[in-house]
Amino acid sequence: MSKQVASETGWRGSREGWLEAAYDALIEGGIDAVKIMPLANRLKLSRTSFYWFFNDRDELLTALADYWSTRTTMPLIAAARAYADTETEAMLNLLACFLKPGEFDDRLEFAVRSWALQDDAIMQRLQAADIERLETIGQLLMKWGHSEQDADVRARTIYLVQIGYISMQVREDAATRLTRIPGYVEIYTGKLPHSRELARFRANIGYDDGGSADN
Repeated sequence: MSKQVASETGWRGSREGWLEAAYDALIEGGIDAVKIMPLANRLKLSRTSFYWFFNDRDELLTALADYWSTRTTMPLIAAARAYADTETEAMLNLLACFLKPGEFDDRLEFAVRSWALQDDAIMQRLQAADIERLETIGQLLMKWGHSEQDADVRARTIYLVQIGYISMQVREDAATRLTRIPGYVEIYTGKLPHSRELARFRANIGYDDGGSADN
């Protein structure tokens, strides 16, 4: 989230501000850090201000889980359904989702996967999201002629690699990551991307020779 609290409503703060504080606390300290009084202290607001916007902590956690969905699953689905002239371009669109700043929120994904280990309801949401994401990637591949079985295996290869990057907290510089992209695309689709497609991909994720990527 933006570091600037949005939509201020005076001394009570705002719903967005409380949610932003919860997001930051989750990223920094895990779900146990998302508690009303510490959030109030973070925002320099009274505890009672919280109840103008949320009935209780559970409602805040539900809003936080909903925000996770909008910052992870929704961008992935949009990328998988984006227009492409070729299968390799379609795959590059999908991979760009994980590399382009402001798209798939990998820090939030990591935090929610950790949260799910402590909360059965969140684990169920996470598992449902995993299924939806895999099905979406599989549909992308079937659109380009892969059989259902082949698409399923390739989708799992694509998705589990990307989630592995997040879960293992892998850090690569942009140049290293980009040298691997053509090979990933070939493994995922059976085809190498064209140089012009790679050029568009690099521009799409905002890469230049002096840039760097953490994901």
